[in-house]
Amino acid sequence: MEKNLINDAPKKPSYDFVDHIRCLAIMIIVAEHSLGAYAFEQQDDRYWPYIGIIQFTKFGTIAFFLLAGFLIGEKFTDYTPGQYLKRRFSSTFGPWLLWSIVYILCYVINLAVKGHMYHEESVTLANVLPFIKTTYLYTNYWFIINFMVSIALLLVFKRYLYSMIFGAVLLTFTLFYCINIHYEWIDPSHTIAILGFIFFLWLGAQLRKNWHIISAWLQRMPYWPFILCVLLAYGLSIYEIVALKQNHSRDPSNTLRFSNILYSLTTFTLFLKIGKFNFLAFLKPRETTFGIYLIHFILVVFLIPEIFRPFHLELQDQPALPFFGIKFIAFLLVYFITWGLVMLLNKTKARRLVGN
Repeated sequence: MEKNLINDAPKKPSYDFVDHIRCLAIMIIVAEHSLGAYAFEQQDDRYWPYIGIIQFTKFGTIAFFLLAGFLIGEKFTDYTPGQYLKRRFSSTFGPWLLWSIVYILCYVINLAVKGHMYHEESVTLANVLPFIKTTYLYTNYWFIINFMVSIALLLVFKRYLYSMIFGAVLLTFTLFYCINIHYEWIDPSHTIAILGFIFFLWLGAQLRKNWHIISAWLQRMPYWPFILCVLLAYGLSIYEIVALKQNHSRDPSNTLRFSNILYSLTTFTLFLKIGKFNFLAFLKPRETTFGIYLIHFILVVFLIPEIFRPFHLELQDQPALPFFGIKFIAFLLVYFITWGLVMLLNKTKARRLVGN
């Protein structure tokens, strides 16, 4: 049975690195969401560790677009645009819509419970509608909307899929978002950057087309240049986050920062060089990645706070070590509870609910 957009991998030939990178990517995305959004002052002892961890997790989104682009070329050949979109819609959009609605319903239930406790009229259209907008534009559920639009546009211009001029045009859109992060001519949030990620789909397709040449080059090269490039890009990314914070940016850790694009590409290249992470095989990333993506944010927002509530932990008041320790425990809980749930669903007829 066909897999979804993140899990969609060709059977022949088999690219093990695709599954392994997608597993690492979803892990760090869950870690980023488990850590949460905080605005620590520079004198706070959590300031630098927080920025460092946030930046460490920022390659996941671009990695998913690169992997999707890598796998997309032969799909465009096998299916007409209409057939491809129909298959994507049925295996991807349905599960995404279901779990995004579950997320919204959890919010409504939470509102109703609090309203009952405090004798307030909480479940109103004025309260729910802004949350729905936030869900689809600013939470993890933005990804499918952006991806489907990106795929549709790539399908329209599929005859130019391997055109360098077309790639340059797509890169221009991406670079506009890189600059806009600093000047904010339009909303800088990467979650609504509809034209900002198509370039990485295109770049992934070029990687697949030239894979035999690139893989041979990767094998010949030593590790140290790749590691050095990752470290340099990581340091530059930290610098750009701090600069954006000082300029009161609305989204200082934006995925489409120029430095983060370099970090994502160099990290992705290092992973290609490594090739296989066999210790991840037991997690079955091909079968679980999309389900983890769909479900984990519900646990982050609504389950984890309830688990920690009896301990009366005020995270804002915690020193650095316990703060990040609690966040690490939250990540482990979210990832493995979600992974276990997806594995259970995959063993039942309900596996369609997680995109299989």
